Amino acid sequence: VQLQASGGGLVQPGDSLRLSCVASGHNPNTDMIGWFRQAPGKERLFVAAITLSDGLSRYDDSVKGRFTISRDNTKNTIYLHMNRLKPEDTAIYYCARNPTGTLATPSWMHDVWGQGTQVTVSS
Repeated sequence: VQLQASGGGLVQPGDSLRLSCVASGHNPNTDMIGWFRQAPGKERLFVAAITLSDGLSRYDDSVKGRFTISRDNTKNTIYLHMNRLKPEDTAIYYCARNPTGTLATPSWMHDVWGQGTQVTVSS
């Protein structure tokens, strides 16, 4: 399994950004993909997750109503649409595979990680 994250950049507060995670070698019938983020000097935290089979999703409270996770199984791609970005959203964003069958948040339940993409929100 390989995951390739992209789409980060430097944006201003209130702007939008879409991250992409291209997956290969995975099982779209059973796998789930999570997005996590890690700010400088802080731990890696859960952001959102989605089941690839039927698109069920869950979000951390800090991004509910602003971020949307989606998937396009024809392109093996999972997206994180980020709206109304805030400076506190600044972090490296990672996508990761969860093979456990549970739409879970802990990072230890994710066994394969992408390389990360930097998102910086600053005026």
